[in-house]
Amino acid sequence: MPRAARLTTTAAALAAISVLATACTGQSGAAATDDPKADVTIAFWHGWSAPSEVKAIQDSIDRFEKAHPNIKVKATGNMTDDKINQALRAGGDKAPDVVSSFATDSVGKFCNSGAFADLNPFMEKSGIDGPKVFPATLLEYTRYKGNQCTLPLLHDAYGLVYNKTAFAAAGITEAPVTWSEFAEAAQKLTKPKGDSYEQLGVMPTFHGYETTPMRLAAQWSPTYFTADGKSNLAGDPAFAKMLTAQKDLVAKLGGYEKLERFRAGFGDEWSAEHPFHKGLVAMQVDGEWRPAMAKEAGVPFEIGTAPLPVPDDQRADYGKGYLSGTVMGISSASRKQNAAWELVRYMTTDTEAVVAFANAIHNIPSTLAALRSPQLQVTPESKTFLDIARHAKSNTTPARADGGAYQLTFQDFAYAVEKGDVPDLAAGLARTDRQIDTDIAKAE
Repeated sequence: MPRAARLTTTAAALAAISVLATACTGQSGAAATDDPKADVTIAFWHGWSAPSEVKAIQDSIDRFEKAHPNIKVKATGNMTDDKINQALRAGGDKAPDVVSSFATDSVGKFCNSGAFADLNPFMEKSGIDGPKVFPATLLEYTRYKGNQCTLPLLHDAYGLVYNKTAFAAAGITEAPVTWSEFAEAAQKLTKPKGDSYEQLGVMPTFHGYETTPMRLAAQWSPTYFTADGKSNLAGDPAFAKMLTAQKDLVAKLGGYEKLERFRAGFGDEWSAEHPFHKGLVAMQVDGEWRPAMAKEAGVPFEIGTAPLPVPDDQRADYGKGYLSGTVMGISSASRKQNAAWELVRYMTTDTEAVVAFANAIHNIPSTLAALRSPQLQVTPESKTFLDIARHAKSNTTPARADGGAYQLTFQDFAYAVEKGDVPDLAAGLARTDRQIDTDIAKAE
């Protein structure tokens, strides 16, 4: 299940992380002086809660304990960032030694505040060369200003999931490659019904589940910050082009108000009532989990997958997409950091461990070796997302000291743009840049 997708764009999660970072500032003094060969029990907190997920992570722990008989791992699941925050604030023996977080946007705060230990010394001691082990984009969202305070533990790629039966009925023979082809397909697939729709080609509004400004902006290969760290929304034309293209598509499909009325009747994103499952939308911006979920929901149509379309002038870069994922780190207050590192190293860099975990929960492996492993279970649908994950131009939102707050600021601005509340796009982007710079300066 794509937990990162659930949490990275929610203000609640970011607020909890903000408190965590503030509370943990200055707690990075605990040295890694413990003997990793001594008998010890370490506490590992993670967020997985579904029975199959919990079993998968326990299976990984069991394999680790077999290889490291002196280290016992006490795992606690269904732990939110808010619960982690409370435990790290309290400290003591009940606090976790190792943490897995679904909120990748929190990395900048974790690193900047000292809440998590810098893993660079551990990696150097173990002979782990990050760029040779992990895809570059994953390293980008797991570190901040050189501080590798987390490592990637599986990840998600975002692409296009579509109803092949609806495509055939509309006379569309293949997935759209460029944005203009995407807009044309969306219109062909849309079936109006009075003041609503029988079927919508795609829900283009930014409240449409995974159709966030960050997911779409990735197709324009944006640069969020300048070389000196300043917000670059107004400076990089990619943002204005994406917002303009999205707003134009909203207009072509009936306008913001009509689309939002239709969206109000959609079911929960994580249930069988998802509008794609129900045939209410023919195309869906989503991750590698959606095809399996749709099949489990018993959809009566054939499912296709493809990368998201690219701007017309970037056709050569087709295949890229937005990447996100789960991160794993060590509490800077832990007095068992060397033993904790053995668990982190195993779960994030051991090829067999990474592949087994990815196969079990249907996510994408987070190491280069695991992505190439013949043991990786690949379906026609999942291959699309694996290819997106491997694409050299796939990208993510960079870590910053304010966590993902800058993304929420950008997202709120995008909401205003699509509603028609921003008369001057350039001026609005410049104003948003100033707000982001102010917030990051305060966080730092």
